[in-house]
Amino acid sequence: MDFRFLWEQGLSETSPARAIRKLVFEQEQGFHDEFDEIDDIAFHLVVETGGKPVACGRIFPAGEPGTYKLGRLAVLKEYRGGGIGALAVASLERKAKELGAERIALSAQCRVRGFYEKLGYVAEGDVYYEEYCPHIKMTKTL
Repeated sequence: MDFRFLWEQGLSETSPARAIRKLVFEQEQGFHDEFDEIDDIAFHLVVETGGKPVACGRIFPAGEPGTYKLGRLAVLKEYRGGGIGALAVASLERKAKELGAERIALSAQCRVRGFYEKLGYVAEGDVYYEEYCPHIKMTKTL
């Protein structure tokens, strides 16, 4: 597959990232508080293949010097398992590094912890819940 990686700062109402997140997080997984004020300041990635948006994610400064937070990583169901998520994470990490990041932090759903571990992330602390879904903090030094 041939991929395009598109960036926007802030999340417009017509962004493909918004549409992907609605499908994956709201409709498929049942989350209600999907969009927040961080969307206005974050860098948003959209991964396209064949002209179709199939994945997204965002990065933003985490409040600690040199640390960026990666989040809202979503891949459309029919495209999962083919490495697109890993490509998206690598692209988000590169962008964060360009912006001065030395470390990435994220809040992973526990069910995908192994995915992030394969990409070099390490779990920290205890499991906590966001909208009744178990999560774990994970970090990676770039």
